[in-house]
Amino acid sequence: MTRTYDIRTYGCQMNVHDSERLAGLLEESGYVPGAGNDVDLVVFNTCAVRENADNRLYGNLGQLFPAKQARPGMQIAVGGCLAQKDRGRIVEKAPWVDVVFGTHNLAALPVLLERARHNNEAQVEIVEALQNFPSDLPSRRESAYRAWVSISVGCDNTCTFCIVPSLRGTETDRRPGDVLAEIRALVDSGVIEVTLLGQNVNSYGRSFGDTLAFSKLLRACGAIDGLERVRFTSPHPRDFTDDVIAAMAETANVCPQLHMPMQSGSDAILKAMRRSYRQERYLAIIDKVRAAIPHAAITTDIIVGFPGESEADFGQTLDAVRAARFASAFTFQYSKRPGTPAATMDAQVPKAVVQERYERLIELQEHISWDAAKALVGRDVEVLVSAGEGRKDGATGRVSGRARDGRLVHVATGGAAVNPGDTVTSTVTYAAPHHLVADAGITGHRRWIDPEQPAAQPKPLLTIGPPPTRPSGA
Repeated sequence: MTRTYDIRTYGCQMNVHDSERLAGLLEESGYVPGAGNDVDLVVFNTCAVRENADNRLYGNLGQLFPAKQARPGMQIAVGGCLAQKDRGRIVEKAPWVDVVFGTHNLAALPVLLERARHNNEAQVEIVEALQNFPSDLPSRRESAYRAWVSISVGCDNTCTFCIVPSLRGTETDRRPGDVLAEIRALVDSGVIEVTLLGQNVNSYGRSFGDTLAFSKLLRACGAIDGLERVRFTSPHPRDFTDDVIAAMAETANVCPQLHMPMQSGSDAILKAMRRSYRQERYLAIIDKVRAAIPHAAITTDIIVGFPGESEADFGQTLDAVRAARFASAFTFQYSKRPGTPAATMDAQVPKAVVQERYERLIELQEHISWDAAKALVGRDVEVLVSAGEGRKDGATGRVSGRARDGRLVHVATGGAAVNPGDTVTSTVTYAAPHHLVADAGITGHRRWIDPEQPAAQPKPLLTIGPPPTRPSGA
């Protein structure tokens, strides 16, 4: 009997990539995709970094309990970082869970599910060392024209707010030849954009003794015919070197985009975080990137209210944001993560203070983001149309996608048939802090052809709503 599955993913891009591999493993074992609670298997691929991750998981498991009682044979599996951290505690708190597996043994899921059915008892298997790179496993990708490619797994840094190294292990790098072989195979299957994944892509090559490996990998990607866009995440300022900046600037298909977490602009707080750089070093990297790639969009992560953060420390973060002029920033209010050194530090900042600082940072970054976006009005922009961007609204006749610099753009098609995977060129006519609108008409259109389905019917037009009103206070 065919069994259906639904994977529910929380967390970072690495988790999304892992979920694509889990889907591939399940379908290779005879499962077919389903949705909602009316499926034979629900897999939670969890995150231990986000706030209230534990409560969210157990709340979702509790909501699923009645569905499992009503469906004999239904199974529930929990994997990912929270499973790696909590291990047997999950089946103690939610005994209706059938399988718990860790970040290092994704490939074991089908076997564990079968064993749980056969033995009629929960199976918990957490291993401490990586068994397979995610990219070595079969995949059911969310997109036929974009793909994640893991170049490394794990992290050798010891940031005091982060639990990732203890959950995903120390850094292990794939050999460049294996990475490039995967990318070539993806391109042959129709992929035109890849994102290289690693907890710290700039330290790639350390495990096999080549400190220039990442810049070499970027340049090698530039030689792959048919690969139109290359992105990467995430770099660490400590290991960001000039050869990588040169490779970004000189390799045509490497996108003019850089997401580089700053976390704080205060040297004292960076030291407490064990971030092995200081504000001056961080801003110097940005200056070099902008000198080499003037049109690059630079984004970041910032934590507000880290233990011990004073008003002066926060002021230094605001100063750094003004100097960096980020295109956008992912901002987070610090909250304790069990198992991290920061959770037991003195001088925890009161919630009300954190909230007030957070709002000030958001207001500043909104102004900067909007100014940067408005500077693009009147410029041509090349957009890879995606089915996963924007809001569908047939009244506007726009499609949505990402520019080469990563910005979200909504493009008026003028009635032309434009499908996900197509690349269109238009002129920006309107700017908001978090997106652009190009209503000037399409001046270039490159169609994407799925080599697996060359005779497939065109996909429906993806549309979005009208541009939003001016943000308050901006």
